[in-house]
Amino acid sequence: MEKIKVLVVDDSAFMRKLIQDFLSENPRISVIGTARNGEDAVKKVKELKPDVVTLDIEMPVLNGLEALKTIMQENPVPVIMLSSTTREGEENTVLALEYGAIDFVQKPSGAISLDLHKVKDELVRKVISASKANIKQVEKTSLIGTTETENHSKIELQNPIIHSKVSFGKWNYPKKKLICIGTSTGGPRALQHVLTQLPRELPAPVLVVQHMPSGFTKSLADRLNALSYIHVKEAEDGELLKKGTAYIAPGGYHLKVKQVGTSLVVQLDKSSPYNGHRPSVDVMFESVSKIKDYLKIAVIMTGMGSDGAEGLIHLKSNGVVKAIAESQETSIVFGMPRAAIATRLVDEVQNVENIAETIMKYV
Repeated sequence: MEKIKVLVVDDSAFMRKLIQDFLSENPRISVIGTARNGEDAVKKVKELKPDVVTLDIEMPVLNGLEALKTIMQENPVPVIMLSSTTREGEENTVLALEYGAIDFVQKPSGAISLDLHKVKDELVRKVISASKANIKQVEKTSLIGTTETENHSKIELQNPIIHSKVSFGKWNYPKKKLICIGTSTGGPRALQHVLTQLPRELPAPVLVVQHMPSGFTKSLADRLNALSYIHVKEAEDGELLKKGTAYIAPGGYHLKVKQVGTSLVVQLDKSSPYNGHRPSVDVMFESVSKIKDYLKIAVIMTGMGSDGAEGLIHLKSNGVVKAIAESQETSIVFGMPRAAIATRLVDEVQNVENIAETIMKYV
């Protein structure tokens, strides 16, 4: 088996050595070079043609964000960001995912993390996963250079057209609707494509599980809120769900929902991770499956693994549900959509740019 060629970029010689040692221990990975700043990284990506780059965000000369922009424009390659836990670090990480980074690993204790061994397994796993990513789609959907005012070609869907050829069976339009979305690797960019295209007067609440650590989900919600017509926020325990609002599960918490009278209420809990995830799409879907008198729209987008497939079975067994999966063509990692499609319970497979319109067809 051909080894995954990795370029390690960090301004700290100690961190470069540590990351190189951790990755080199895996027989599937070969570290073919290191770089000490962003400028050095851009040059070595061009020279060495690595399969994956690990890129520190905070560096001199040319920081990680600027280096990432240049790499994605000149020599696109899967990039894993190494991020600090500061508020600025969280915001920059969300921007990096917008600019084309595949994923990120959180340094446990700042720029020089003597305890980096705590995330060694995660780093190795994400490098291997990134090597299989759909880099052509990353390059195509990279949002470099866009701003809040450009709105990313938002589509006004205030009066969606229902195509007469579609058979909706028991689908009852006057009934209350609930939209739930699950995603992982590549998800922030996919969520941006979908949420920014939903209309301000969306007649349903949206629940979102994105696999991310604590802190980063708040930055993601704030960023998406600045770009979307609908209100996007990090979910809070006990709050009432409102139409036209998307609630992102906070990192480290499962997102559930319960009925209180005629209202739906957010429940956050720190029960054990499910199949390695907290928040878990399966847990959210199973919780939503218990809600009566609502029609549900379930969306599973890009991500590693199979989270959401088991929950989709619960959803479909308990009420009327329309399920949408992202296509292999536009998924950065096709694991989660593939697992959902394999259940044979998915109603539509759509490219990411068509998912908002498909949601509106059912709403």
